[in-house]
Amino acid sequence: MRSIGLIGGITWYSTLEYYRLINMEYNRKAGGMHSAPLIVYSVDFAPVKEMTEKLDWEGLSRLMCDAALKLEAAGADCLMIGANTMHHIADRVQAAVTIPLVHIAEAAASAINRQGLTTVALLGTKYTMQMDFYKDKLAQKGITTLIPDENDMLFVNNSIYQEFSQGKFLPETRSRYLEIIDKLAEQGAQGVILGCTEIPLLLKPADCRLPLFDTTLCHSLAAIDLILS
Repeated sequence: MRSIGLIGGITWYSTLEYYRLINMEYNRKAGGMHSAPLIVYSVDFAPVKEMTEKLDWEGLSRLMCDAALKLEAAGADCLMIGANTMHHIADRVQAAVTIPLVHIAEAAASAINRQGLTTVALLGTKYTMQMDFYKDKLAQKGITTLIPDENDMLFVNNSIYQEFSQGKFLPETRSRYLEIIDKLAEQGAQGVILGCTEIPLLLKPADCRLPLFDTTLCHSLAAIDLILS
């Protein structure tokens, strides 16, 4: 039986959701009493946050590659990094191991393609929104990406690091997110990528008039499909 290796702790709140979704969806596909063969290596978020804010991608690469190698040595047959922003260094992590890395942006792009959408809004950390590593993966699938203006981008980024990473999911923050989404819809967004694995803990499909793409769920489904193929 093939197993999934998950680098978690980025943050542990979304790692809990990964564990729930992977097991729930694996059971839905495999049936019976089956649960997912899953190995989790949870990193300390404090140094991850510090290195990210310093743009220390070399340090982050060493940390993520070390975690990936430990998961491979433990018997994982594929690898997941449980955070969108850390996929900026996904190529380096993939180069460090021999098992396949399931890329979160590719999983999101496939889900968007299945719904036939061509223009989507991307919400996440400022790194995920501003850098090209995520948008390039979407562009390869024919998807145009819209991001918030500077003030809204700052709000989204701060909410992730100052609220969600501490387990705070506030109704007033949800309301502001919906206002931001409305602005992006006016610019042509047909759907919204929840491009931080904590945002789906704040926003649910019933909250929003546009389709939401929960990257934690998209990522989990792609990994399950891989190990069951």
